[in-house]
Amino acid sequence: MLIKYIQLFLISMVPIVELRGAIPYSQFLGLPLVQSYIICIIGNMLPVPFIYLFARKILEWGKDKKVIGKFFTWCLEKGEKGGKKLTEKAGRGTFVALLLFVGIPLPGTGAWTGTLAASILDMDFKQTIAACMLGVLLAGCIMMASSFLGFSLV
Repeated sequence: MLIKYIQLFLISMVPIVELRGAIPYSQFLGLPLVQSYIICIIGNMLPVPFIYLFARKILEWGKDKKVIGKFFTWCLEKGEKGGKKLTEKAGRGTFVALLLFVGIPLPGTGAWTGTLAASILDMDFKQTIAACMLGVLLAGCIMMASSFLGFSLV
C-alpha cells in the first residue's frame, strides 16, 4: 500500500498530470479517497516554491542552448501566455484569477503553469503560494467528486 501512495505522490508532482491525474488513478488502484486527496495535495504543492523561485531563471538561461532551447522557449511562452490571460481577465484581481486558473482542472492550467505565470508577472511570493494552494485544493475537490461519481457509476 505504501508503494501506491508513493506513486500517487510522485504522479502529483509531474507537470500537466499533477493531481488531476493522480486522484482518478488512486480510485483505479482502490485507495481511500480522502487519504489519496491529502497525498496528492502535498505532492502537487511541493514543487510550487521551487518553480516560483528558480524556474524562470533556469528557463531564461536555457532558452538559447542547442539541445534544450526549443523546449525552454516553449515553457517560457506558455508561462507568458498564461500570465497575459490572468492579467487580461483579472486586472487587479490576479490573486482570484490565479486561484481559479489553478483550480479549474483543465489541461495546462495547473500549479506548474500558474506558478510560472505568477513568477513572470512578478506576483508576490506569499500571494502566489496561497493562490496556488487554494487552487490545488479546489482542483482536488473537483477531481475527488468527479472520481467518486465516475467510479460509483461503473
